[in-house]
Amino acid sequence: MTDPITWIANWLEKILEGIGLPSGIVILILTILGVLIVVIFVLVMDIFLVWMERKVVARFQDRLGPNRVGPYGLIQPIADVIKLLIKEDTTPKGADVLVYNLAPVIALASVLVIWAVIPFAPTLVGAEINIGILFIVAFGGIGTLAIIMAGWSSNNKYALIGAFRTVAQVVSYEIPMVIALLIPVILARTMSIQGIVESQELWNIVIAPLAAAILLISSIAEIGRTPFDLLEAESEIVAGFHIEYSGMKFGLFYAGELLHALTIGALFSTLFLGGWRGPFVEQVPVLGVIYLFIKAFLVYFLIMWIRYTLPRIRIDHMLNFNWKFLTPLALIMLMVTAIMDKLLSNYSKISYAIVMLAVNIIIIWAVLLVLKSYSSFERQKVGVLRPTANPDAVLSHIVKETSPAQEATES
Repeated sequence: MTDPITWIANWLEKILEGIGLPSGIVILILTILGVLIVVIFVLVMDIFLVWMERKVVARFQDRLGPNRVGPYGLIQPIADVIKLLIKEDTTPKGADVLVYNLAPVIALASVLVIWAVIPFAPTLVGAEINIGILFIVAFGGIGTLAIIMAGWSSNNKYALIGAFRTVAQVVSYEIPMVIALLIPVILARTMSIQGIVESQELWNIVIAPLAAAILLISSIAEIGRTPFDLLEAESEIVAGFHIEYSGMKFGLFYAGELLHALTIGALFSTLFLGGWRGPFVEQVPVLGVIYLFIKAFLVYFLIMWIRYTLPRIRIDHMLNFNWKFLTPLALIMLMVTAIMDKLLSNYSKISYAIVMLAVNIIIIWAVLLVLKSYSSFERQKVGVLRPTANPDAVLSHIVKETSPAQEATES
């Protein structure tokens, strides 16, 4: 059965060829149309995310959220976009104008480009490349560069501190994230995103749940969301790297953050939750789009839940968590997964999945034991009674230290 998307593409191709256009021009036009459709769809979805996030946080905080502009406040994000478009656009004195204006564009574009390699359905892939994972890592780093550009070019000390924290936080957390991305590559034996989805007859989160948790935590840190929002900590550096941005330039940063969170949801769903796979997808491929976005929004809801529940952590605790816990754990998982995958290569898929899940459970149990012993040690350190000053002893010590001249004067 031909799905509607393929039918429309074939229909457009026949129309363009029917008016006498060369095949190369037809392919170019269809490619541009596909890119525009994906970009428009994702940006419209980004506007919806503004409404959705406000509604969800309102429920968390026992409020109503947007409820005045349009039914259930659905038109409120449109009003916000109009406000940002007509708001005054300012450039701080002494700023590097080119870099300053380029940073928000790169921040949003770097997220949009990632959607090019995410497969929406069996027959709907923007760009099927055999190094899709490497592509995602490369363009994800460009978003980090945009934050550094914004903080450095703004000629503001608070923005510069936010940029410095980007180097300390985001670049650090990219290491366990990249290591966790390699585990689905090992399980599927390919770096192609479509190949990873097609290999998941059983979701990877069942085979490697610890790797999925590492990827989710490091991804939240990479996009700078609570409890890792030190890049724009309002109580410390007054919005951080984008403090000098106003109008639609700030809107691009805000849209990029929301869209990046949804992109993380789609990427996580693709790598660990089977992506577009689901019932009757082979018969009706367009169902893959629905399955993918249901999974992506579930992950996005989890990210929102974490954001509006946990407080911001200190930067030294955050870096200790990354370098002393998350990165070593990711390396252990990578080595164990590679070794077990080699040893179990001749086993059936059911035996393979059971053994891999058992290995993950053992590692999780060992990690919990280590954390329990470490927390007990820290509590003992805090609970030890420290020496305190005895007022009588201090007074007698002062009397003994009194000079003879002072004693003669007092007598």
